[in-house]
Parts: sequence; structure tokens; C-alpha cells
Amino acid sequence: MRYLSGLLAWWVMKMNTKAVYEVPAKSVLNLNSGFRKKKLCDGPTFTAGTSCCYSCRYCYVEDAVGKTTHFQDILKSDPSVKFAGIVMRRKNAVEILRKQLTNSKGMPKYLSESDLRVVYASPLVDVAPNLTLANETVEMIKVVMSLTNWEVRLLSKSTFLPKIAAAIAELKKGWEKRIMFGVSTGTLEDGVARAIEVGTPLVSKRIESLHWLQDNGFRTYGMICPSLPCNDYPAFAKDMAAALRTEKMESVYAEALNARGESFEQTYNALTAGGYRNTATDFQGITKNKQAWETYSRALFSAHADVYRNQMATDRALGPKLRFLQYCNKATEPWWNSRVQDGAVIL
Repeated sequence: MRYLSGLLAWWVMKMNTKAVYEVPAKSVLNLNSGFRKKKLCDGPTFTAGTSCCYSCRYCYVEDAVGKTTHFQDILKSDPSVKFAGIVMRRKNAVEILRKQLTNSKGMPKYLSESDLRVVYASPLVDVAPNLTLANETVEMIKVVMSLTNWEVRLLSKSTFLPKIAAAIAELKKGWEKRIMFGVSTGTLEDGVARAIEVGTPLVSKRIESLHWLQDNGFRTYGMICPSLPCNDYPAFAKDMAAALRTEKMESVYAEALNARGESFEQTYNALTAGGYRNTATDFQGITKNKQAWETYSRALFSAHADVYRNQMATDRALGPKLRFLQYCNKATEPWWNSRVQDGAVIL
């Protein structure tokens, strides 16, 4: 082990082919995150990592945290390091979470019977890209379940969510009913996903894991995002609903592709290299023209809305079953505002 700037510990080991850095952290729990606006939680989120084991070409995390002190310290040690090429884990994440949920005497701070908030994991990284991190997620859920009455919303592109579900169910009866499991995909094509979501399991395998959760009575929700432009949005929305069995879900989230920084170019290049030149051309078209992007977003939303219209969510957030997350400006907001009843969530 060697130390960087006296703060960072690095192992000559890899996780999902990436070098692993462990960084110090004062917190892993954010009680007032912006994910409340996305209706994914009631404010709280937790994360045990800062950079992910996966390498999705459209990922926004580098743009959001790539200038942090910890990553800059890593760069000073090795200027060749790329954000997408490493895993940054927060040291002692489980114990930090425990401390954040207890007072100076070790007593729970948020154990009120009326405090039934939903906490979301994770705002930055996948919660289960391998068994090591899936087990860490189990440990963090144990802490939340023991010290609060909160519900937990998990999101992953992994196939290990069933392992988390089974582990929690064995720990204490009833805990599993406080967890909502979401499997994320914006496509049903294994090849497309392989091109732009490097290192993730096949979409078909993710859907198998989702079906296992549904068949075994666990709570599920959908995360259909990010979705690329296509020629037939109504068919896409119907096919996705059928594949994910959304009738068994409490809610369904969906989103257009809102790439940031260099991720637009990375996504285009990945699609081209993967042999999806037509999709790449269509994708480039919506990224170069704001009106084209808005037209694509509206077509995608309208197709989903037709599938879920008049269907209501059954989680605590209630409202329409569809939650289509959309970034707006003053010019576009009126159109989306008029469709909130059909599931538009304005960001």
C-alpha cells in the first residue's frame, strides 16, 4: 500500500478491470439531495463510492465530481489516470453511515415512527457491480434498517440485486418489504447496451434478474433510461413495458439521454465503433440541435404516457405511475407543465 498526498490509499488490485482507490470521507449520507426532485427519494441518498466499476459512455458523474480534491490528488500521482478507468471507494463507508444515523451516545437520530422517508442509492455509482460491492450494499442497508424506519430505493445495472434481496430477507423478516429494487436499461438490445455501457451485464440477463425479483414477491420499479432516438417510439414503449413486466412494478421512471461534458461525443463514438452507425447518426442529430432534442424528448414521453396513462403508482410517492424526468427551460416548460398529470416530472 502507498499513500497519495497523505490521504489516498491505493491497492495494486482491480475491480471489474479497474484500479481501485480508497479515499477518506466524512459522509456517505446526504439528507437533502436533489434526487427528491426526481421523486426517487424524500431527500436522503447514500453512496459508498465516487466513481463506478462500470463505464457507461453517457455517464454524467465525471462532469459532476471529476474536479474533486481526491481525484486531483490521484492525477498528481499519476497524470495518465482517467476518471472512467478507476474505481473510487469511500473508506469505512458502513461505519460512516452508522455514525451519521446516530448521536454522540450512539443512539438513533431518525427512528421516529413518523419518519418514513425513502433513501436512494446510489446517486453516483452502481450499488452491485460485483459481489464485493453488493455485500457492502447489504451491510449499509442493514444499518439503515436497524437505525431508521426508512425505505430504501436501489438502482443497478447489475444482476446481483436478487442476491441483495435474498440476503436482506434472511436477516430480519419484514426488512425486505422496505426495499424497492430497480433494474436500469434504456434499450432491449444487448448489442447497443454492450456498445455504450461498457462492463455491464447483458440487458437480457438484467431482465432475468428483474423477473426473479418480481416472481419472488420483492418490490420493483422501472428505470427506462437513457433511451436513444428511434424510428417508432410507441412500439419501443410497449415493448419495454412488456419486457420489464411493468404491470408488476410500483412505478416506472423514464428519461431521454441527457449527456454532459464529453459524454455526447463518447456515446456517438461508441455507437459508431459498435456498428450502430444509423443510431449514431440519429443520436448526433438530436445533440446538435436543441429543437431536435426537444422533439425527440416529447415523442419519447408521449409514447410512454400512452402506455401508462391513468395508471397510478403504489409506492409512497403516489401520483402517476410514469415519472418521466425532463430538464426544461422557460420556452419548453409550459408544454411539460401541461402534462404533469400524465407523468412529466420537471427538473
